[in-house]
Amino acid sequence: MAKNEKPTEALDFEKALAELEGIVKQLEAGNLALDKSLALFEHGVRLARACKEKLAEAELKVSQLVKDKQGLFTEEPFREGGD
Repeated sequence: MAKNEKPTEALDFEKALAELEGIVKQLEAGNLALDKSLALFEHGVRLARACKEKLAEAELKVSQLVKDKQGLFTEEPFREGGD
């Protein structure tokens, strides 16, 4: 890890995603030296992995409240499709 590089675990999802978007724009511009492009690409890969992990964690935490037959609310894992 470079001296000025922040650990990806310390970033929240929104900051990591914004930083990743900035890296993509810089790389797409194509006016960076090869070494700088490679370093940015490597950092971008780490950010993308961190974002993916945070999304997976969030998905596990998502739950919905559903009324049971007695009219009480129970917590149930989130299911796609709204069934």
